[in-house]
Amino acid sequence: MKKKERARKIKMIIMDVDGTLTDGNLLLLPDGEELKAYNVKDGTGILLAHMAGLKTGIITGKISSSLKKRAERLKIMEVHEGILDKKKVLLEILEKNKLHAEQIAYIGDDVGDLEVIKSVGLAGAVADAHSEIKKRSHFICGNPGGKGAVREFIEFILEAQNKWPTIEASFKDFVKLKEKI
Repeated sequence: MKKKERARKIKMIIMDVDGTLTDGNLLLLPDGEELKAYNVKDGTGILLAHMAGLKTGIITGKISSSLKKRAERLKIMEVHEGILDKKKVLLEILEKNKLHAEQIAYIGDDVGDLEVIKSVGLAGAVADAHSEIKKRSHFICGNPGGKGAVREFIEFILEAQNKWPTIEASFKDFVKLKEKI
């Protein structure tokens, strides 16, 4: 099946964090807190997915207070941190949301994402992903992790689903609402 056909079936987009939503660099403060940088373009892509009626989620191996705040701001509905067995959590998400694996898109970068990549309807890899992830993915981004790859992946799905008219209408409604206030 071609990647555009796969993208048309997607109802939920799930992402890895370190190396995917971030560039993989961590800044460690003296108190042990880790700082991560998130790309605004990726955040906008997640908001666009929501405007188009798609659900979003995160499955990550690390635990981070900054991720909790970022996910809250972006209204990401499924956030799973400290996960070693990502496929098990994927199956739980499927059951909870009454979805099938072919309705899930997942984007990742490293071997910890492999079992999920092999299990979903549309698998994405950031440009600087591990070779094994790229080999198993349907869509390989031109952008590296933390540099707009997630946005690129989401826009591919939105384009395949012809969701841009829905998004444009949402923007127009928002502008009209703001004018009334």
